[in-house]
Amino acid sequence: MDETLGVAVNAPALIRRFVKLAAGFWSGPTKRIATLLSGSFLLCLLLSMLLAIGVNRWSKYFFDALERKDLHAIYWSIALVSMLALGTALAAVALIQSRMRLQLRWRQWLTETLISKWLENRRFYQLSILPSVDNPEARMAEDGRVSVELLVDLSGGIINTVLLSVSFIVVLWFVGGSISFGGLVIPGYLVIAVILYTSFTSFCMYKLGRPLVAKVEAKSEGEGNFRYSLTRTRENAEAIALIGGDEDERRMLTNSFADLAQRWLAVISKQTRMMFLSSGNNVLAAAVPLLLGAPKYLAGEMSLGDLMQAAAAFAQVQTAMNWLADNALFLANWSASARRVAALDLAFSELDKLVSATGGNAISLEDSPDEALYLIALAISQHDGKIMLGESTVRIEAGEKVLVKGDSGSGKSTLIRAIAGLWPWGTGHIQRPVNARFAFMPQRPYIPLGSLHAALTYPEDGTAITQDDIANIMTECALEHLMPQLEEEANWAGILSGGEQQRLAFARVFLNRPDVIIMDEATSALDELSQKRMMEMMGEKLASSMVIHVAHRPGLERYHSRELVLKRESGGPAVMEEGIQGKSRWEKWFFSNPFFTGTDKQ
Repeated sequence: MDETLGVAVNAPALIRRFVKLAAGFWSGPTKRIATLLSGSFLLCLLLSMLLAIGVNRWSKYFFDALERKDLHAIYWSIALVSMLALGTALAAVALIQSRMRLQLRWRQWLTETLISKWLENRRFYQLSILPSVDNPEARMAEDGRVSVELLVDLSGGIINTVLLSVSFIVVLWFVGGSISFGGLVIPGYLVIAVILYTSFTSFCMYKLGRPLVAKVEAKSEGEGNFRYSLTRTRENAEAIALIGGDEDERRMLTNSFADLAQRWLAVISKQTRMMFLSSGNNVLAAAVPLLLGAPKYLAGEMSLGDLMQAAAAFAQVQTAMNWLADNALFLANWSASARRVAALDLAFSELDKLVSATGGNAISLEDSPDEALYLIALAISQHDGKIMLGESTVRIEAGEKVLVKGDSGSGKSTLIRAIAGLWPWGTGHIQRPVNARFAFMPQRPYIPLGSLHAALTYPEDGTAITQDDIANIMTECALEHLMPQLEEEANWAGILSGGEQQRLAFARVFLNRPDVIIMDEATSALDELSQKRMMEMMGEKLASSMVIHVAHRPGLERYHSRELVLKRESGGPAVMEEGIQGKSRWEKWFFSNPFFTGTDKQ
């Protein structure tokens, strides 16, 4: 039983969800290419089956010629098998081309679908803050690949099993004929024998392989956990190194891999038992039809060609009917990956329900009637419904610089996430200026992979920004030493210091000049002189931009015209108050007077 966002879902339900999700490949814009590729794949399977029947017929012709010592027929059989070999090789090439192209296009469609759902409505952010599915990126990449590739392989194997079984059972029925045993005539005795034999071996493989499915699923989960542990260590490498957590990380990673190794050993144990039966069966299956056909051959009721044709047909049917049992490991791998993909898709749906379920409503994002930003009866809650910020109504004018302060845990960062449209849980309305361009400056700025030039202009394309503009801004932001490396592509997030990254974030907003800037401890890594310079430039260069700044460092009040204070009392939800904390009565009057600030306080 799997659990996604608190919803328990059994394995068959997840498999059904995956099949329904994956079947979308055959509808919409990809319907035509999906039909073409799957039709080609099926056609190649049919062609391979016909060629296999041809090879089976050839064995009768060759061994009959060998029994008759017919040299001409033997020469002709050599030419015939050469043509069959060429046809089989061409069919194999066509089959692998159609199969792999189907796998690639299907995986491409599934990956794009999952990524679209992941990025839609900021789910990628919401999943990161909720108790949800682990490793969504691994589910979209690795599990998406395995679930599609193995599904094509398994589907092709099942179709091939049906085709070969039916075709060669007919061959066995007519070639093997009937046999008398104790006066009892048994028609199609080789067909009965192959069905009984394969039923027995398949049952044994099923009994041995059934526990393997659960072990493989557990192993796949362990692989995901180990990858996640490695990724987490890499992403937090600096913090771990600074606090000397190397040995703890080594122990944690070692324990994680030890758990994975135990799960692998369980798979090895179960697979070894299956291999014991499979290896013995491979030898015995080749001898059984020869032993069963020997009496008729010795009695002159079957030619050598008939005997060899029957033996080959018996082997084909036995292999085909044992296919599922022989591929139990692949079936287990597919089941595990398909369920992980389906769980991610289910999480998207459950997340949307959870977003709208808090208090029966979500925070409503609307267009503002003017250039101001309005918080109307806004109440913010956690995803479980617990109120963090009581109902508040605020108006922030265009060009106003607002400092948001409050005690730890009062919901400052959550407030600006709600304004940015990232936090839907709560009630009330947020009205934002129409067509306003927003910029978000977190404590740790996002610096995309690529050149420093691209990082400075992100998320714009930078075509409207000249090199002189960039050079001037970098100089003013004390980044001129990076000018020679402007077009160099590198992992700048790992190269630049914390202060350089924050100054780069300021340079970015100075270049892009957004209408609304939302800052969350955006100066925490700057020294006082750098902070003073950046905030003064903010007032000079972005006088018309609205700034909402969450910060707790002293001395920032002077760069803002207004202050919102979040106070929590008696453990209850925080309340929002207007104020200029820590200032004299004269300063409070100055910062609230529209004559000096150029704003009309409402």
